[in-house]
Amino acid sequence: MRITTYAVKLDEDRIGGLVKEKAIDYTETNVIDSPERAAEIFETLFDLSNQAQEYVCLLALDGARRISGAFEVTRGTLTSSLLHPREIFQRAVLAGAASIIIAHNHPSGTLIISEQDRTATKRIKDAGEVMGIPLDDHIICAGGLFTSAM
Repeated sequence: MRITTYAVKLDEDRIGGLVKEKAIDYTETNVIDSPERAAEIFETLFDLSNQAQEYVCLLALDGARRISGAFEVTRGTLTSSLLHPREIFQRAVLAGAASIIIAHNHPSGTLIISEQDRTATKRIKDAGEVMGIPLDDHIICAGGLFTSAM
């Protein structure tokens, strides 16, 4: 199966649209049936545990929990990144997502969930309820391990 990563780019009218960045062959199923499977795919696509700055990534899922799109949403600094519902749901809507899973990394190598992580998770979860695109999980990756911020 192939997983395609996308970016959102502006066209000549300054309207955002999906642009295919790359596609990789993935030997396993693309059905996300566990947090472990999601974390594995985030690591395969974005190598989150080895990034020197914080990345926020998104998996858009269809109604059967298959990946309809994968996105690098933002890049931050060593200790922070922008995790805003607007950027998350723009991509989710363009990918036709029925639900989403987000992930970000902690370059420090610690899996401690910060208050900022909890606040961002709640904001995205609340926005997803309004949009009708639920947040299934928020995964934090560090040092080859992961935890859920939900």
